[in-house]
Amino acid sequence: MPSLVTFNNKTDKEFSKEVKARVNQYFEERNLSKHANFAMYFKTFVILSVYWGAYALIMTGQFSLNVMWLLAVVMGIGMAGIGFSITHDALHGAYSSKNWVNSFFGIFFDLVGANGYIWKITHNIIHHTYTNIHGHDEDLEVAEFIRLSPHSDHKPIHRLQHILAFPAYSFATFFWVFIKDYWYFIKNPLGPYEDKKHPVGEWVKLVITKIVYYTYIIALPLMFLDITWWQWLIGFTTLHLVAGLILGIIFQLAHVVESTTHPIPNEDNMIENHWTIHEMLTTNNFARSNKFLCWYVGGLNFQIEHHLFPKICSIHYPEISPIVEEVAKKHGVPYNCHETFSEAVASHYRTLKKFGDPAYTWSPATA
Repeated sequence: MPSLVTFNNKTDKEFSKEVKARVNQYFEERNLSKHANFAMYFKTFVILSVYWGAYALIMTGQFSLNVMWLLAVVMGIGMAGIGFSITHDALHGAYSSKNWVNSFFGIFFDLVGANGYIWKITHNIIHHTYTNIHGHDEDLEVAEFIRLSPHSDHKPIHRLQHILAFPAYSFATFFWVFIKDYWYFIKNPLGPYEDKKHPVGEWVKLVITKIVYYTYIIALPLMFLDITWWQWLIGFTTLHLVAGLILGIIFQLAHVVESTTHPIPNEDNMIENHWTIHEMLTTNNFARSNKFLCWYVGGLNFQIEHHLFPKICSIHYPEISPIVEEVAKKHGVPYNCHETFSEAVASHYRTLKKFGDPAYTWSPATA
């Protein structure tokens, strides 16, 4: 069980101070809220309509099996969009300044089969604090046969991970829906936290929302549609393979690419950089000029801005990105970014291959 890692926040404070001041200045000068605007509300309506609209059309029973299969694909796209563009902001408290609004939109995370409470612990707290730190960052623990950190133990199967990883990402939401949330409620330690106690209310919410999800996604189609169990299984599997692949790829491009680092603490269990610098070194942007991707993935291709300002709604990231980049250049801080989506995917692929090579030895210079 690793003890909590700390950061050397007494050094390199100038970048942190200036980037915060400049971003705050952007909103103050324009009298803008840091939370959702009309464009965000409209996107929320569209994406929720895609998922629930496709589900409603399937449940009418008026379409052929082929059309229902295509609607399952649409549901998978909508499910990923709900995660990216709605609940991610809500669970970070960035969607609105009102807690009840964030809670309202955050519940959709649970309604598509996941669990917002566990996500807040493993993502908001652990991942955002200890990004790319082996033994702490839960996002590095995808599967035993996937090695996303050069500091984790190497296994022979890792030689093939650049081939296995992308199909494995497709099963991410299966894992969430049926295993991960239950497992993380009992896992000990959970990241750097030992004997984590979970409120009884969260256990109750977990059970209730899982029952609701299993009811509308499994029971109702089998009860009211003229389909066999295996036809339902094809549709259900398709939905999750689509959602899982989209979610898995987008999240990995943000941290596990050639330009990002995987720092290790010193003998005092301290990362020698200021936390803000650490986030800049371990985080990557991609495809900032791709308007559809910016819209659909909820600004997660602006991962640098998200990690520095998780309480700012993602709808604003394209505007504050040039500010962060400018301040980073001024202070000599790396601003990791791939111009296109394909470049980022290729870099992730090469990183997987590198980490799967037993001859590869990590050092700060080769990180």
